[in-house]
Amino acid sequence: MFTQPIGVAHYLVVGAILFVCGIVCMTTKRNTIGILMGVELVLSAAILNFVAFSQPAFRVDQEASLGIDGHVFALFAIVLAAAEAAVALAIALNYYNNHSTIDVDRAQDLQG
Repeated sequence: MFTQPIGVAHYLVVGAILFVCGIVCMTTKRNTIGILMGVELVLSAAILNFVAFSQPAFRVDQEASLGIDGHVFALFAIVLAAAEAAVALAIALNYYNNHSTIDVDRAQDLQG
């Protein structure tokens, strides 16, 4: 029954599911933490796709590439996600200290 090896299509399906879950989370949540969780899910889907497309079946020039291009992009995306989470949580905590809420709809005074 489960004799087929896991291929790139399986990773892409999981990445698509993660992406859709992240978009739904970003659009339905009304607080900052929920929106940040949705953004992290979307970034995780992108990272999974980078790693899936770095598989040997997708490499054009087998000799010139080590096959870690997708992994390097994934590493940069992980660093970007960590920096984004740190800055966004700092903004959310600062807003909570000033207004006693993290409701996104009540954050009208952040407009510049």
